Amino acid sequence: MTQIIPGLIVGLREGLEAFLIIVLILDYLKKLGKRELFTSVRNGAVTGMAVSFLFGFLLWTISGFLDNGSSVVGKLWEAGASFAAVLFITYFIFWMIRHGRQIGSDIRKSVDSDLSGKGLFLLSALAIAREGAEIALFSFVSEEKVFYISGNLAGLLVAGILAFLIYKSLVKADVGFIFRITLVYLILQAAYLFGYSLHELLSAFKALEVIGSDSQLFLKLYDFSGTAVDHKTGWLGIILNVTIGWYSKPEIIQALSQVLYLLVLGGYWRRVYSTGN
Repeated sequence: MTQIIPGLIVGLREGLEAFLIIVLILDYLKKLGKRELFTSVRNGAVTGMAVSFLFGFLLWTISGFLDNGSSVVGKLWEAGASFAAVLFITYFIFWMIRHGRQIGSDIRKSVDSDLSGKGLFLLSALAIAREGAEIALFSFVSEEKVFYISGNLAGLLVAGILAFLIYKSLVKADVGFIFRITLVYLILQAAYLFGYSLHELLSAFKALEVIGSDSQLFLKLYDFSGTAVDHKTGWLGIILNVTIGWYSKPEIIQALSQVLYLLVLGGYWRRVYSTGN
């Protein structure tokens, strides 16, 4: 059940971004007096959700099929799928870092350039599908998929309610602050996933006897198994795992890759925000 909280946070973060994009589009159309285009936006949003669910279902099906095979196949799948997910998620993070501060003006420009039923349908569908794909990627590489998805759904529900209240001007929210906080969490979890993909790859290579079990690659940086900071059983370890991507017994290469990811993405974010580019 430890996966419910990270699932909720990802669902809230991605859902809020997706729903607020739709809210911005609708609000701008209302100001332009183009209410007749609302239907295209809503249909696009529904289509984007359907695409996201289909994508998630396909990932779930493939993952379940391969997990029923040999343990080696399962480990190779986990490693490859996790690494592929990291690539996609990293792209989304880069996009958000580049566009997060001016997302409102970007949306208005997009509406102006695609001010037609078809254009707004595609814009809305892509906005929802992009965030939905990110949720699906995190979900299918999670260790407890059912609990993680339950958290996703709860987060999406909260995000939908909050976006609706913002649209009705019943709630004033510092959207930029919310995005920054949740983006920090997203980067931490993506770094954890990057390290985890290397851990699973090493495990698969050991099972295939490509790498001997006595290889230096399997040296642990530290091992806190069975203690309060065990990431699976320790009360503090579970909290740290959920919040910052803590792993209680990483290989040296796993830990270094996780730190390197954080330094690269964090450095890029700082450079973009300091220069305004």
